[in-house]
Amino acid sequence: MDSVGCAPSLVAIPKELQALPDRIAKSYENKTLFISGGSGFLGKVLIEKILRLEPNVKKIYLLMRSKRGKSPEERIEDLFQCPVFEALKSLRGKDILKKVQVISGDITQLHLGISEKDKKELIENVDIVYHVAATIRFDEPIKTAVILNTRGTRDMLELSKQFKQLKLFTYISTAYCHPKEEVLEEKTYLPPDDPHQVILRAESMKSDDLEVFRKDILGDFPNSYAYTKCLAEGLVAECMELGMPCMILRPSIVVPIYKEPLPGWTDNINGPTGLLIGAGKGVIRSMYCNNTGMADFLPVDVAINGVFLFTWDYLNSKKEDRRKVCHLTTNKDYKITWQEIIDIGKHIVTSKVPFNNTLWYPGGGMTQSRLTHFICCILFHWIPAYFLDALILISGNKPCLVKIQERIHHGFEVFEYYTNNEWEFKNENLHSVRSNRNAREVIQYCVENDNVDIAKYFEKGVHCARYFLMKETPDTLQSAKRMMKVMYTLHIATRLIFFGLILWFFSNNFHMFVKLGIFLQGLVKVFLTSSSDTTASRVMTDL
Repeated sequence: MDSVGCAPSLVAIPKELQALPDRIAKSYENKTLFISGGSGFLGKVLIEKILRLEPNVKKIYLLMRSKRGKSPEERIEDLFQCPVFEALKSLRGKDILKKVQVISGDITQLHLGISEKDKKELIENVDIVYHVAATIRFDEPIKTAVILNTRGTRDMLELSKQFKQLKLFTYISTAYCHPKEEVLEEKTYLPPDDPHQVILRAESMKSDDLEVFRKDILGDFPNSYAYTKCLAEGLVAECMELGMPCMILRPSIVVPIYKEPLPGWTDNINGPTGLLIGAGKGVIRSMYCNNTGMADFLPVDVAINGVFLFTWDYLNSKKEDRRKVCHLTTNKDYKITWQEIIDIGKHIVTSKVPFNNTLWYPGGGMTQSRLTHFICCILFHWIPAYFLDALILISGNKPCLVKIQERIHHGFEVFEYYTNNEWEFKNENLHSVRSNRNAREVIQYCVENDNVDIAKYFEKGVHCARYFLMKETPDTLQSAKRMMKVMYTLHIATRLIFFGLILWFFSNNFHMFVKLGIFLQGLVKVFLTSSSDTTASRVMTDL
């Protein structure tokens, strides 16, 4: 994988610092954990780091359901084949994975669908809970989002209340679940509705019936994701008030790995990764966006470092000093404008890491004008998609580009709220906790911008997206670069021909345009004359 820039990499601790204790990893020594959402992007990186840094963790219970004909046991085998676990297996051996035990269950089922036998085992053994599971689809139906994000959290809390050894319940929320708060403080906020009543309503009504009232239910919330995560926070806050050891963590937009264990890796096309792929393939050429707006991105390994820090801090603080709501956000540390992302990405996908089978040379841009964006989408998204699909159909193959554009258009609709608004996320807790690290822990649990090379980071991300997500092998990279040069030549030639035709049309029809101008000028004069005459008549009448 070295040839594609996607090699595992671990942070090296200098010899002179290796004698210092890793107090943060020790938080997990002989502890039993229960994790939901372990098969997701953030969950995978969390599990990997716990096993790699603290091999003496007692056990990790992983809530997992059957999916696509595979049992939970089969799915966990697939999970550990994920490339993000390669460094762990090389360092600790495959036997370390035996510390992870599947708990068959489903966050969408009432009471999580866990058997009584498994429930008893959890009650007797679990010390720390990480509730990560959620649906992150912004356009999810209200009923589905409530069941997954809100009721699922309620049931996780109710189960965790019974754990005899419980030391901490951590809810992974989002920094965007209080969108009307321009400055988000590290505190709990009152939910817009009673979460318990919303759950009852979702359980008793059909999904289609609830969707009729979607706008009324969401109110000021842009989507069902933010709304239901906000309700879930309300449930966690209730348990805090009752004395349950709980903590809410609010990460911002989680993006590919920065340093370890696999720089640039992600398992999804959400956020900037999908944007770079779409632009690199030539299918995204316009974006409705505040190009000077700041994007609050946080690499997933940095987010997990924050989870480690806050867990350590909570478990080692006096009850009255515990931090209960903490932000995993960057503010100025990793911030970058949307325009910078596009400029850096365009250079990468055209010169350094182009994709195979691009439809056209990557180009276009972003605008804050809806009208301009609409016109650009018609000209550069929809017309080419229909034209090329027609050619594909004629050739006897199945057309797909219009469907791709429909998905892109729908994605823009739900995402543009975040690209045209900005928030300030207070993160004093992160700054405070990170100051308590020793020299070894500063390196092992980096949560600050240590002169990160943004261009190099995104280049790693595109390399990994090309290899792991698009399944484009490294031996095709040189041919992709040659094809990109051909695409560039065609792009320039097409533009020259287009502007040449426009110039030719205007030059050959110059006299027609002159006559049209004279005609329009005459119309304006007639209109102004008639308007002044009408005004004069009204004045005389009044007199």
